[in-house]
Amino acid sequence: MKRYVAAITGASGSVLGLRLVQELLSTSEVHLVVSTGALPVIREEAGLDWTADITVQAKKYFDSDRLHIHQDDNFHAPVASGSFITDGMFVVPCSMKTLSGIANGYANNLIERVADVTIKENRKLVIAPREMPFSAIHLENMLKLARIGVTVAPPVPGFYHGPESLDEMINFMVGKILDAMSVPHKLFKRWGES
Repeated sequence: MKRYVAAITGASGSVLGLRLVQELLSTSEVHLVVSTGALPVIREEAGLDWTADITVQAKKYFDSDRLHIHQDDNFHAPVASGSFITDGMFVVPCSMKTLSGIANGYANNLIERVADVTIKENRKLVIAPREMPFSAIHLENMLKLARIGVTVAPPVPGFYHGPESLDEMINFMVGKILDAMSVPHKLFKRWGES
């Protein structure tokens, strides 16, 4: 069974991270880290209040024995070590603060530390920066990461598959993010498929 780390930061687009985790759990073990800044965004955008006890609430929401939750300030979590083998990491959505921390090796919280470990161990890292427009600083941080092999996959909707709902647009964006990690899925109809 594959094992991934999924991180949700405080940028808008938490529904993308939630859908990503749901899809990964169908076939894989997932280690989830949610930043403190993401909790109010999840409450606002998804109607989920995980502020009291994220471990209990997220376990209840995802209802999977394959899910492991780590507090963002827990540097003793197994995922903080390079000896803990994973198949890769997703940061969806990725705030500009987290992008900067990852690009500059700051490792100020568990999300940034795990990204740092993922990079140093030459594992696949996919980030979905959620901001618009991008400033030159944002673009320089993305370029720095892209040059060392990190996949920068902003959640940009496509329309060639004829989406008829917001849910279908979310599935398309999450599917493209999964494609960046070569994770099989059937979230949208591909170009040329009947």
